[in-house]
Order: sequence, then C-alpha cells, then structure tokens
Amino acid sequence: MNSRLRGLYAITDSTLSPHGQLLTAAEQAIHGGARILQYRDKSGQPSRRRQEAEALLTLCRQHRVTFIINDDVALAAAIGADGVHLGRGDGTVKEARQQLGGGIIGLSCYNEWALAETAARAGADYIAFGAFFPSATKPAAVHAAPELLLRSRHELNLPVVAIGGITPENGADLIAAGADMLAVVHGVFGQPDIQSAARRYAALF
Repeated sequence: MNSRLRGLYAITDSTLSPHGQLLTAAEQAIHGGARILQYRDKSGQPSRRRQEAEALLTLCRQHRVTFIINDDVALAAAIGADGVHLGRGDGTVKEARQQLGGGIIGLSCYNEWALAETAARAGADYIAFGAFFPSATKPAAVHAAPELLLRSRHELNLPVVAIGGITPENGADLIAAGADMLAVVHGVFGQPDIQSAARRYAALF
C-alpha cells in the first residue's frame, strides 16, 4: 500500500483561505503535520488557479508532502502535481490515467460500496467515503457509515480516506475502523490557529 497516502489530508477552500492567504495557510497546515494537501478551488478562474496550484506544488515539494488537485486532471497534468481527486461527474479513472500516467488518482465513493469496487477494478490509488458526520463544507452530503471503512480494510487493497465533519475528537474512531487518511477542510483551514489545529489531527496517527 502506498506509504505516502496516510495521515492528515488537508483540503484547501478558497472561501476560508482567499487569494493572498492560501500559501501561508497551507504552510501552517503542513507545519502542523498535514501529509497530503489537496488544492480545491471552484472559482473557475484558470490563470489564478494555475498560479496558486504551482505555488502550492513548490511548497509541497519542499516539505515532501503529497500534492493533489481536486477534479481538474488537465491542471494536475500540466503542472506535474502528484495526483488528482475525482468526484461524481469528473471523468473516469481510465481517462485520468491516460493524462496523468503514473500519478495518484483518488475517487469519491460517498456512501456507495459499488463505486469503491469499481474504482478498485479501474486502478484507482485510493478511495474516499463520507460524510461521516455533519459537514460545514457540504451540509447536504450523504451520510456514510464506518462499516464501509472496515469492509474496505478487509476486501480492498487500497488506502481509504474518511471525510465529512471530522474533528480531533471523532477522528480516532474512524482510523480504528480502517481510515488511512482523515480529510479535513474547515477543521484545519477554518480555525484561528491552523498549525495547532492540524497538529491535533496529525497526533491521531
């Protein structure tokens, strides 16, 4: 199993870390122990998104942190990111593999075991389930049960991400159930002290 895919998986948010603050916020998260950083920006401004993604990639390279782009395979391929994360409607693993080659491809499986099995057969490098708890980022997200993590550990040879309303208080139970990574948005980037917030999650591993 890919040893780079374990630990705190911090996901940026343009509303929590607007332009000009993003790099500093990401660096604080990394200093706090984030091992994977995902750039997630839905603003639709290609030139700014590329500039930010390149700056974050440089930062991640300096600190040996895995850098993932959310839902934009072309951008991930263009800047040489470590990988891409695909949600519903973002294309298939096969299509992403053709553009990325050997890069990391992760797939959101929500609360659907069939999606996880399909992702594994298609050659995904990790899968994500959630939301496990009410989420400030996606209040309408479907609810996923911890049993999905346990089943993945027994049946799929893939690293698994848990996402959705995860806190330092409830995250340990998800790791015990089989989560290799805890994906966090607001719990890290929405806090007044990002580095300390990240450290509390990293300590769970």
